Amino acid sequence: MSALTEVAAAVLLRGDPAAPEFLLAQRPPGKPYAGYWEFPGGKVETGETALAALRRELREELGIAVERAWPWLCREFSYPHATVRLRFFRVHAWQGEPATLEHSGLVWLRAGKAAEVAPILPANGPILRALALPPVYALTNASENGIEAELERLATALRNGLRLVQVRDKTLPASARLAFAQRVMRLASAHPAARILVNDDLQLATAVAAHGVHLSAASLWRLAERPPLPLVGASCHDADDLARAAHLQLDLAVLGPVLPTPSHPQATGIGWQRFAELGARSPLPLYALGGMQPALLAQACGHGAHGIAMLRGWH
Repeated sequence: MSALTEVAAAVLLRGDPAAPEFLLAQRPPGKPYAGYWEFPGGKVETGETALAALRRELREELGIAVERAWPWLCREFSYPHATVRLRFFRVHAWQGEPATLEHSGLVWLRAGKAAEVAPILPANGPILRALALPPVYALTNASENGIEAELERLATALRNGLRLVQVRDKTLPASARLAFAQRVMRLASAHPAARILVNDDLQLATAVAAHGVHLSAASLWRLAERPPLPLVGASCHDADDLARAAHLQLDLAVLGPVLPTPSHPQATGIGWQRFAELGARSPLPLYALGGMQPALLAQACGHGAHGIAMLRGWH
């Protein structure tokens, strides 16, 4: 087995935060996989941190100076010539204009448009799928707010750009939960980019033609394989849960609680430092849960989150 090579990779993002463009670079002649498209970056040298390597590589490859980079995903991949651990950063601010100093070409794309260039390095497929996930994951709370009020809140949020929703409300009677989920799907149908997941009920998710299912931590360990739906997430509380979600090749994970919540004000949560430690090796995009508010999105992303999941804070 070849030695593991640590690599820092950059996802440069520009434009509309809700639907940003990202940069791909084409590998030059003479290198393995010449002509393939990849996220720019390179090997972490001895004594370097991944962030320091990222800054150096982008200066050498693109001629830019990184101003703000958030840690994101970590994925291992075996090529015929090397086994690499790719540490991805989302880069939101830099000085200079990216130039082809060491690549054959550069292209800016939007999520879902990567098919416009080919071929793309095999390791980057899951990264492209993760980029399509929005930063806010809303959990419904009809049990507390009332069904009609919650549907009105959801309709407003969808009009305002919300695109990822979990039908939670596990305490509703089965018939009421089914009817509620059906109405959520009808609201979402007016917004083609919206994605609806059902909490921990594959049968209900299938019955209402939801886009996916969100597994509880207990279900995560009961299942032998990934459920056959396009989008599958899970609630995780520790490193073992995260490893299990990755093993099942899920699309996202919610990690927490991070901060105290209104329903559990005495519980301190794991805190941001522990969230960052647990997420540092995660190949899955993570949503921070517990005490989240929209104003905490940047702080969450700075600690490695893809975004935030909220029961009460979304609107």
